[in-house]
Amino acid sequence: MAAEPVAVLALLQHADSFFPSGSSAHSWGLETLTHDSGNLKPETVLEFVRAQLLHRWATFDRLALVAAFDAHDALDKLARIDHTVEAMTLAAESRDASRRSGAALLRVHLSLGTANAQALRDAIDAGRLLGHLTPMQGALWCAAGLDRDTAQAASAHGLAVGLLGAAIRLGLLGHLKSQAFLQTIRDELAEVLRVAPAAIEQASVYVPQAEIAMMRHESQPNRLFAT
Repeated sequence: MAAEPVAVLALLQHADSFFPSGSSAHSWGLETLTHDSGNLKPETVLEFVRAQLLHRWATFDRLALVAAFDAHDALDKLARIDHTVEAMTLAAESRDASRRSGAALLRVHLSLGTANAQALRDAIDAGRLLGHLTPMQGALWCAAGLDRDTAQAASAHGLAVGLLGAAIRLGLLGHLKSQAFLQTIRDELAEVLRVAPAAIEQASVYVPQAEIAMMRHESQPNRLFAT
């Protein structure tokens, strides 16, 4: 059965880079790697983006997103998911970025009047939640009317576009090449999304080069991005 037009429009709104989620402030370590090498070949950028999506998003962020989507109005469950994200995000800059992005997303949903946004804000203010991005996405997108599948697609697409957008701003890719890469990655992500996600207890992350680059990012003399 075809998706309802309102559902399609909701997906387009929340997955659009025009949506002010704060993701454009981050390169996920790509800026540091570019400084180290002087330049990165387009094929290297594609492998970096693929690693982030397949070995972090698919095995970690996706699991946290879906768990939070299912527990969108259960604050105790959301808190456990939130603290799992905190514990498994090794780089301090990445943890801070995740919280800032979650806060930015929540501010927009407060302005939009999303049903559970105020309760999430109150829980963060009271210290019950940390407000990491993927748990906020899951809880807020559920309340905003996205279904479980489109929420996952929106999250994956948003990260892919954010990574490729960072590469464009760093002068590593042009717009046409980035679109070709996005199409390649889209096909791979579609295969990931056809398989049901594991439970949050089985989450794993293995992107050591990017993690180390994010840890070193704060020591870079000139920085365009927050991570």
